[in-house]
Amino acid sequence: TRSWTPPARGDISTYYLGINRGKRSIVLDLRDEGDRELARELARRADVMIQNFKPGGLAKYGLDAATTRGANPGLVYASISGFGQREGAAVPGYDLMVQAISGLMSLTGAADGPPYRAGISVFDVMAGTHAVIGILAALRHRDATGEGQEVEVNLLSSALSGLVNHSSAWVAGGVVPFRMGNAHPSVYPYEPLPTADRDLIVAAPNDRLFRKLCVVLGIPDVPDDPRFARNKDRTVNREELRPILLERLATRGAQEWFELLVDAGVPCGPINTVDGGFAMAEKFGLEPIVAAGEGERALPMARNPITFSATPTAYPLPPPELDEHGVELRKWLAS
Repeated sequence: TRSWTPPARGDISTYYLGINRGKRSIVLDLRDEGDRELARELARRADVMIQNFKPGGLAKYGLDAATTRGANPGLVYASISGFGQREGAAVPGYDLMVQAISGLMSLTGAADGPPYRAGISVFDVMAGTHAVIGILAALRHRDATGEGQEVEVNLLSSALSGLVNHSSAWVAGGVVPFRMGNAHPSVYPYEPLPTADRDLIVAAPNDRLFRKLCVVLGIPDVPDDPRFARNKDRTVNREELRPILLERLATRGAQEWFELLVDAGVPCGPINTVDGGFAMAEKFGLEPIVAAGEGERALPMARNPITFSATPTAYPLPPPELDEHGVELRKWLAS
């Protein structure tokens, strides 16, 4: 991703910068026997090895799971592929392909429009997260037994898991879900609604919250209407309920409604651009931007979302330059 531009900071892709802090970089040419031996030595010393070559692609270098775990039985060997180790092993895997194949794109976009990809590589991120969960579980097993193991993740399985309620609609209910724009198939209201100046996300997914919403909007009797009394009623009769809500929302702007609804405990929020998202995180005291590295190498980056009470996250290493640590790592591996 170093060359995936724009945007860039200097000559380096911000995409690359965003996903490579906290790492050391060494370049090894696996066609060279000396470098292959260094790679095998690195695996022999490692707690965890993560690779995303095509299934079977590392065997010719002696870096497959069986070989590396033979030399290091405690190794947790994690593989991430597009479509698994079986019939889909030869199919290259990119996030956009999996968004299409999994059905996610069929769910994204206006009901009467074409399918759309999500705004980020959602299944790349999700599969990576699943791999981390698997690695941590395998390390706990190793703590108890001394035994490492293989952890396998593929983008398509992560995608089908990540479709959650839509996957269940098909698997458990035999229902193929479809695009609904920003609407939710099972809850209403739970979508952007126009106010006097701009849209506001309004989420009232249960009867209590819906009643609070109506009180703030000045229509407290609406929840007593049998058409809108329960969530399933509101979902079925959303086309009758929507104009009632919009008439009231049109009397104030989004910011004013946001403050009134939040004060009443009703979930809602503005539709921000990314800079607005960071600004709101700052407002909430989340300190979303940190510096990775020190001195001239320090870079502003998004904060790790996990906080620890005893072991606060540190950011000592900025994203590395190519082979930045090659000399010191080769020396260490040769020792």
